Formats: sequence, C-alpha cells, structure tokens
Amino acid sequence: MSNRPVRVNELIQREISDYLHKRYQSETVAVTIAEVRVSPDLREGRVFVAIVGDEQVTESKLRWLRAKAFEIRRELGQRIVLKHMPKLEYVHDTSAIRGAHLLQMLDAVDRPPAKGGAV
Repeated sequence: MSNRPVRVNELIQREISDYLHKRYQSETVAVTIAEVRVSPDLREGRVFVAIVGDEQVTESKLRWLRAKAFEIRRELGQRIVLKHMPKLEYVHDTSAIRGAHLLQMLDAVDRPPAKGGAV
C-alpha cells in the first residue's frame, strides 16, 4: 500500500494553512485546518476546520472559507504540482469538542462519590 494519499493530504493541509495564515491573518486567527481527506482519484476532498468560538462565529467563518474556496484552490494549483487539483469542501471539525466532552465524562466516572450521600 502506498503512502501517497497520506502525503498528499498532509501537503494540502499544510499549504492551505500556510496560505490562509499569511494572506488572511486577521480573518483566520480562530481557524485551524485540522485535517484534509482527498479521494484516491484526487478529484474531490474534505477540509476539516476547527474554529474557536460560538456557533455564530463558526458559521460565519465557514461561509467565509466556502466563499474563498476557488481562490484557495487556484493558489494550491500554483503551489502543488498534481495531475488533478481536488475540489475541496470545507467542513466543521467537531472532534476536539467531542474529545473534551469524553474527557469530562471520564473524569466524572473517576471522581469518588460525595460523603454523606446514599450509596
């Protein structure tokens, strides 16, 4: 099995992140490109974006990224040499939120019961 898909995913992730943070510093302060998953034929892919803020901030940043999708793809085409530059879909990454919730649940299980309460 080849490492190429993994390398392409990491390269695209790094280049998107670099472009956004250099070109749009103020707009992307709360934005992190968490992961990129490109299909094996390199025709399409998903960019998982972690955004710090409430739902309103998250939605506005995702709308902004989706509006810049063509520009980002064009820039990637200039930076990366691939036969096909994938069409990218930007998706909110909720894995950090789910992970924090899971850690809270595990902490609650580890906590000893309160004294004086019924067993």
